[in-house]
Amino acid sequence: MSDVPPTLVSGVMNFRDVGGLPAEGGLTRSGVLYRSGNLADVDAAGAESLRGLGLRRILDLRDDEEVTRSPSRVDGLDLTTQRVPLFLGSVASFFRNDPSLGELYDSLIEDSADRVVEVVRSVLVDQPVLVHCTVGKDRTGVTVALTLAAAGVDLDAVVDDYARTETLLPASRNTQVVARLRAMHPEARHLEELATRSPAPVMRDLLTRLEREYGSPSDYLRAQGLGDDEIAELRRILIVRPA
Repeated sequence: MSDVPPTLVSGVMNFRDVGGLPAEGGLTRSGVLYRSGNLADVDAAGAESLRGLGLRRILDLRDDEEVTRSPSRVDGLDLTTQRVPLFLGSVASFFRNDPSLGELYDSLIEDSADRVVEVVRSVLVDQPVLVHCTVGKDRTGVTVALTLAAAGVDLDAVVDDYARTETLLPASRNTQVVARLRAMHPEARHLEELATRSPAPVMRDLLTRLEREYGSPSDYLRAQGLGDDEIAELRRILIVRPA
């Protein structure tokens, strides 16, 4: 669990700094990499908070339909928004197809590997950087986990950071979302898990799979084209070690 207190940005769900995580004799730097849900409800106070963080780049992992329905409210902020849609097909299609979370993550690393690497690589371009999708749970959860793992963050801490999302989703939001989705997909077995949960075993299974099949999460990224120099730079940017 991170030692950095939560950063509250009005109108943004599941916003946090990934600083303070243990990593190869050091800690992840604070104020470098943030993660969150969408920015469609940012109000004036939230925009001022984002401005105060000095954000330089936002990586928006949502598809075209999501962006059109819920455009980010970041006008007036001096930053670059980079779109990297991660899912093949619409998010709605996943509720129709009803995969488990583990199956969803498997498809993400298999079918969107080039874009996963694009997200990790883009963290190197500007900092501070914010990675977000709609809820900040799955697309954000997987890409941030792989970014942290490649930087040398302890894998238990990577899993804990992923699992923390479940504690940051408001119960009232979960109830409303599940009820709406259940009305559209009454037979879906994995609907509540897909919409509201981030169980630690799911992320641990994903990282274990990458270790088994590639050698490590870093080796998975290398196999998709991320260079050793980029991984070294990621570690330089994200990790601070005691003098």
